[in-house]
Amino acid sequence: MGEYSLHSFILACDFRVDDPERMWTWLEKQKAGLRSIGAHHVVIYRSIWEPGRILTTIGIRHPRSVREVLRSPAIFEWFDISGVDDIPPVFGGEVIEKIDLDGPSSERHVAGVIVGAMASVDDDMQSLMEKVHDGLDRFREAGVRKVWVYQALDDGQEVMILQEIDDERSARQWIDHPDASAEWMSRAGLGAYPTLFVGKLAHVMTVDDEE
Repeated sequence: MGEYSLHSFILACDFRVDDPERMWTWLEKQKAGLRSIGAHHVVIYRSIWEPGRILTTIGIRHPRSVREVLRSPAIFEWFDISGVDDIPPVFGGEVIEKIDLDGPSSERHVAGVIVGAMASVDDDMQSLMEKVHDGLDRFREAGVRKVWVYQALDDGQEVMILQEIDDERSARQWIDHPDASAEWMSRAGLGAYPTLFVGKLAHVMTVDDEE
């Protein structure tokens, strides 16, 4: 998840596509349009359990651009090229905290498994983060390497939380037996929110090649 190092603001969407590689080829040709909305990176994760399911994130420089994209007709074009019939929910938010449980001296190079959740939580953000910090030792024991927390720009109770976990076996155990501090995992899949996403890094694109 190190590719998120610049992401202060983010657009994210979890959806299914007919051909993920075709969509990625199309996205690579859209740098000018992405640059015009303040995007600096595009990242795609592919599900390891559900063929065709992807989690796409776009790092955005300014909150204004996030809101503009969410109102823009361009987003419908993106989904149209992906072969999506019903427009899925798009998360637009800002980073609250990025926690690296490996520590700054880590020399890990093999990407782990990403578990992503979009959910509504009862706590305010401060209370949620206090619970997360209280449970970090247990997170580490479960194989969690990183925890990245985003809060929706238009709803303080809506979050997207990405966790990088050592491997698929550890991810499955964590999902089946989550810590009480990871309450958002049980909220994923409720209402309009997608179920937990479990996948691996597939593609990373730097929008501005000069960065």
